[in-house]
Amino acid sequence: MTSPVSPSPRERRLDYVEFASTDPAASRRFFSAVFGWTFVDYGPDYTAFDDGRLQGGFFRGSPVTTAAGAALLVIYADDLAPVAEAVAAHGGQVVKPVFSFPGGSRFQFVEPGGNELAVWSERDPA
Repeated sequence: MTSPVSPSPRERRLDYVEFASTDPAASRRFFSAVFGWTFVDYGPDYTAFDDGRLQGGFFRGSPVTTAAGAALLVIYADDLAPVAEAVAAHGGQVVKPVFSFPGGSRFQFVEPGGNELAVWSERDPA
C-alpha cells in the first residue's frame, strides 16, 4: 500500500492569467509603472508578467470589458488614492470612482491596452 501524496500548494489554484491587449507594450509600461510588475517580452505580440505572487501575460487581441461579460480581476492596495492617481498619470482611465462596500472600498479602471481591472482596499476612504 502506498502512502497518499500531498498535493502541491498550487493544486487547483489560479496559476496563470492571460489578458488580450490592443497594445501589449503599452500594457507592460502601464503595469510596470503603476504596480511594479516585472515583464519578459516574447516578441511584439506577447509579454509575460510577474506581480510577485501571480504570473500571466498580455497577448495582442481585443479585450472585453465587464459590461460585455469579462471577469473582473481585482488588485489589493493598502491605500487607494495614490494608486488611482498613478493609474490616471500613466494613461489609465478610472471608469468607476472609489466606492464603499461591506469590508472596504474600490475603484475600477481601464488600462491603455483596453483591460478593465479594479483595485480594492480594506480601508474606507470616507
